[in-house]
Amino acid sequence: MSKKIILLAEDDDSIELVTNDFLSSEGYEVRSAKTLKSLWSLIEKGGGDVLITDVMFPDGESFDLIPQIKELRPDLPIIIVSARNNLQTAISSVEKGAFEYLPKPFDLNDLNNLVNKALLIKPKINTKSLIRKKSKDLIIGSSKAMQEMYRVIGRLSQNDLTVMIYGESGTGKELVSKALHIFGKRSDHPFVAVNMAAIPSELIESELFGHEKGSFTGAYQKSDGKFKQAEKGTLFLDEIGDMPIDAQTRLLRVLQEGEFTSVGGKEKIKTDVRIVAATNKDLKSLIKLGLFREDLFYRLNVVPIYSPPLRDRIEDIPELAEHFLSNADKSGLPIKKINNTAINCLMNYSWPGNVRELENFLLRVCALYSEDILSEEIINFELRQTKLDNDNVDKEDLSSIIDSYFSNNLNKLLKDNNKNIHSDIVSEVEKSIIQNVMIITKGNQLKASEILGLNRNTLRKKIGDLNINIQFNKDN
Repeated sequence: MSKKIILLAEDDDSIELVTNDFLSSEGYEVRSAKTLKSLWSLIEKGGGDVLITDVMFPDGESFDLIPQIKELRPDLPIIIVSARNNLQTAISSVEKGAFEYLPKPFDLNDLNNLVNKALLIKPKINTKSLIRKKSKDLIIGSSKAMQEMYRVIGRLSQNDLTVMIYGESGTGKELVSKALHIFGKRSDHPFVAVNMAAIPSELIESELFGHEKGSFTGAYQKSDGKFKQAEKGTLFLDEIGDMPIDAQTRLLRVLQEGEFTSVGGKEKIKTDVRIVAATNKDLKSLIKLGLFREDLFYRLNVVPIYSPPLRDRIEDIPELAEHFLSNADKSGLPIKKINNTAINCLMNYSWPGNVRELENFLLRVCALYSEDILSEEIINFELRQTKLDNDNVDKEDLSSIIDSYFSNNLNKLLKDNNKNIHSDIVSEVEKSIIQNVMIITKGNQLKASEILGLNRNTLRKKIGDLNINIQFNKDN
């Protein structure tokens, strides 16, 4: 006997027809309903093994009906499909007890896989309708990359698991952590954020755990730390990869034992906080270098979330631009519009600084131009200026180039020889310097030695040792 599925389609007959035909071809019996009233009638009759429902209907939202459905049919898996591809829809789907949320447009094979999974698992999902604080426009974007993140956030909002957020600078990792808090069970309690990279290493333990009066020079009065401030709420540890190793040991002990002592204190203080951490670094590489504790990593990395870079969600740029421009008044700037050709210019730019760079760029343009509508000419001109500024920084900042090389080649360097990283990198830099100077002097070692400030014999030896082969007709 074929499994029965109640398909609640939107008013678009073509979408209902395609989905209906597909599911029927897969061996399912499909029963359709176009209103909440007709859906409820089917539910009351006890039909169906899986419910597939849109959110919006002529007579209301399915979210309003789902708690009643779950009360009457607690074992009925519900799959939400919706064109409202935002974080709120994903969160509401989980809160109302849905089995899964599938954003439109979806692949029919993905729908079929979800149906099969629902039929096998037959979940008993908590049906309690939770009232959450709503945060309008907390995270912007409806791209596929963002949808994957929303679904994870939705699942994690119903538990207290420790989360590690990975992502480049400017991708909105703190916004993700706030979403986990606002839509979670601890939303009525504090959200406290602390940036490990912004605190002097000698003050990190005091910042996290507090200190007693006179416990160190400058401790003129007792101070509560972030753990106590975040009690029963969420503590967000940003840039966790920059945390000193000694402080890591202390943090690990707190996570294991659920209690801590303040700096200079003796009394054990119980703690009840949800930990959310974030980093833009490769923690596993830091572990190999002895810069990050492996046991702490596994304590923090219970559930990883990846905040996608802007280059992986280019289709979100129009929505992001509209949001930033419409909220410019919060920064004391006039609200402006942007035309479609200008939007295309934004979508064709690389945005190495991700969403934060896009926001700052648009606010700067709002401040510099009096036009009510930002044109292609304005945006293109400012993008060229931005690129020139970035190029100049890249040319002048040698350390950032070395940082980039180190980051991009760290795994290879560790794999090849983890005891000679300094020597290997110095050799690479020295080889590049000599090669470039030899090109400038067209292979003239005498001139090259003068520019480099090296003895000619020393230069000749380095050319041999570093295997530098410049093909020039030497005149020396």
